[in-house]
Amino acid sequence: MHRFFTQKMHAYIDYPVALGLIAMPFLLNIGATNQVAFALSIVTGFAALALTALTDHETGIIRVLPYKLHLIVDGLVGATFVAAPFLFGFTGFDAAYYWVLGATVLVVVGAHKADEAAVAAE
Repeated sequence: MHRFFTQKMHAYIDYPVALGLIAMPFLLNIGATNQVAFALSIVTGFAALALTALTDHETGIIRVLPYKLHLIVDGLVGATFVAAPFLFGFTGFDAAYYWVLGATVLVVVGAHKADEAAVAAE
C-alpha cells in the first residue's frame, strides 16, 4: 500500500472527524435499528476529541500521549467499528455507517507515512 497520509494531515482532520462522529447520529438518524449505534458514535467522538487534544502532534493541546499510541487507538476504533454491526446487531443504514467509517479509519491508519525523524530515532 502506498503510504501518503502524514502526521500533520492526520492532526488537522482529527477534530473535524471527532465532531462529525458526534453530529452524524443526529443528522443521519443513526440508531434507528439499535440505540447502541447512536451512542457508540457520540461516545467515540468525545473520546476522539480528548485523544486528539492529548496527542503529541501539531494540533495537540496538552501533548502527553505519543502519536504512535494515537495511531494504535485509531486502528482499534476502526476494527471496532467494522465489528460493531456484528457484535451489537446493527442492520441497514446503521450497519453501513459503521462499516464505512471503520474501513475508512483502517485505510487512513494503514496509509500512514512514517515520520522520518521518528524512524531515525528508533
